[in-house]
Amino acid sequence: MGLISLLWGIVALLWMMLALIPLVGWANWLLIPFAAVGAILAAIALAVTRPGHNARAKTGLILNGIAIVVGAIRLALGGGLL
Repeated sequence: MGLISLLWGIVALLWMMLALIPLVGWANWLLIPFAAVGAILAAIALAVTRPGHNARAKTGLILNGIAIVVGAIRLALGGGLL
């Protein structure tokens, strides 16, 4: 499950890079829920795995968190989030 959240975070970051392009900012409306699902998967993986073997889940949580924060900031700057 940690690997799934890590891959989900990588896809979210690639999507975030695409959504930073002008006139493609509408993609952030889809990115934020997508990354939120990845963060939930990472949190579940952190709860299930042993403390020494949860590096993938932690990395997935961080990547999805970055995608959520940058997507929300991009929406706020573009006037899409009030």
